Order: sequence, then C-alpha cells, then structure tokens
Amino acid sequence: MKSLCNVCIVILFWQICIFASKDTLKKYQGDFGINLSQISFNNWSQGGENALTWTLYTNLGARYSDSVWSLKNNLKVAYGRTKIGAAEYRTNDNELYLESVLSYRLGWSVDPYISNTVRSGLSRGYDYKKSLTAPVSNFFDPGYIAQSMGFEFGKAKVIVSRLGIGLQEVFTNRYRNYTDDATTREVEAFKLDTGMESVTDTKIVLDENLLYQAKLRLFTRFTSLDVWDVRWDHLVTAKVTKYLNVNLNIIVLYEKSQSPRTQLKAALQMGLTYSLI
Repeated sequence: MKSLCNVCIVILFWQICIFASKDTLKKYQGDFGINLSQISFNNWSQGGENALTWTLYTNLGARYSDSVWSLKNNLKVAYGRTKIGAAEYRTNDNELYLESVLSYRLGWSVDPYISNTVRSGLSRGYDYKKSLTAPVSNFFDPGYIAQSMGFEFGKAKVIVSRLGIGLQEVFTNRYRNYTDDATTREVEAFKLDTGMESVTDTKIVLDENLLYQAKLRLFTRFTSLDVWDVRWDHLVTAKVTKYLNVNLNIIVLYEKSQSPRTQLKAALQMGLTYSLI
C-alpha cells in the first residue's frame, strides 16, 4: 500500500513538471486576506473587555490542461488569533489544506483521475476548555495524507464530483491518540486506512458580488463501511468593494478517531483581500 501511495505522488509531481514545460492552457488564481475584529472600552460604565481578533488566509490555485490531461492544484492556508482583555492570545484558526487532482479525458461522461491531499495544522492547537497551556496538536502532528483513484464526473462548472478507492495515512509524533490502535500494546505513530473516498466541489454565483463555495469529502474504511469521515466546508463571500469582503465560513466535521460527536466551526468576518494573481 505504501508503494502505491508513493507511485501516486510521483505521478502527480511528474505531471506538474511536464505541464510546466509544455505549451498548455494555464490558469492561476490567488487571494491573500486579513480579517479583523476589534472592540475597546475606556471608562465604559456598562462594562466590557477589550478584544482583538485577526485571521490571515490565502487561497492559491493553478490549473494546467491540454487536449487530454488536466491537473488542478489548490492550497488553502489560514491562521488567526484572539486576545480578550489582559489574557494571552489564543489560536482561533489553524489550517493547511493542499489538494492535487490529475484527470484524463476519454470522451466519456466520466474521467479517470488520481489525487493527493495533504491536511495539517500550522502550529500548536489547544483545547482551551481543558487547558490553556497543554497543546493537543501541532504541525503535522497529526498530519493527514490521502490518495485516491477513480472517476470524476460533472462537466458543469457548478458541481464536480469524484469517487474512487482511497488510501489515508495519518502521521503523529507526540499526540499519538490520533493513530494509536487500542487493540495492540504498542502506541503507534502511523496509521494507514484503505477504503472509499468521495469529494464534491460546488461553486455557485448567487449574485453579482456574492459567491458560494463548498467542498464535501467523505471517506470510509473497508473494515468499517458503516462509519464515514465527513468534512463539509462552506464559504460564502460577499464582495463589498474591490478590496473589502465579508466572509461566512462554516465547517462541519465528523471523524470518529478525533471525537464521537460532530464538530462545527463557524466564522463571520469582514476583512481586506488582495488578488495576488
């Protein structure tokens, strides 16, 4: 299985090099932004505490295509912190998501593809309800790398889905609760799962300055087909001016290895954005 993972990764990078040197259609997009929220008080009789929240984010994309091949790359990075009163800063956003998808056009209603996805936090993560000083994760601890091979369908620009056989590797160093197999005496730092993966991307222009984007990823293991990992990422962007946006981001996450309950993150923010490409 590890050999198959390495083959998929090598093929993807090999195709990137080929596309970079060929006379192909190349499309690039990139946005960088900062979201800010601040409130301060001075002699305010009704009470309250000063608060400052900031989030840095970037979304980068590159697509290469010719008559038969198509290679899509997307990188999402977000990091943010919050300070309330005299308390120390706390992390409120902490994510790295990199995805590459290589597909081959056969002229059918579906196209075969291979993909590689990398997920990780950027820095230490904390469960502030339990401890302010004891981290529960770190950069690539845990780190997730997933490959899949199957068929992609959806010629329209609105919804594109793919379904295939998937591999998922989980790497840890210190926080081995994400990889440990409770049925063995050893505390494992690596876990490999095989199963099925489904990914659906949605992009809808709701209005002239209003865009909705979503990515739904489902993964199930062959050893437990009745249990699915779910990550559903929603983003609604309202463009106020050329550089000013309002963003609503909602992420629904369920991974039994992390928590028996469904996780939810919601953020409504206003900030500055700049198109790098």
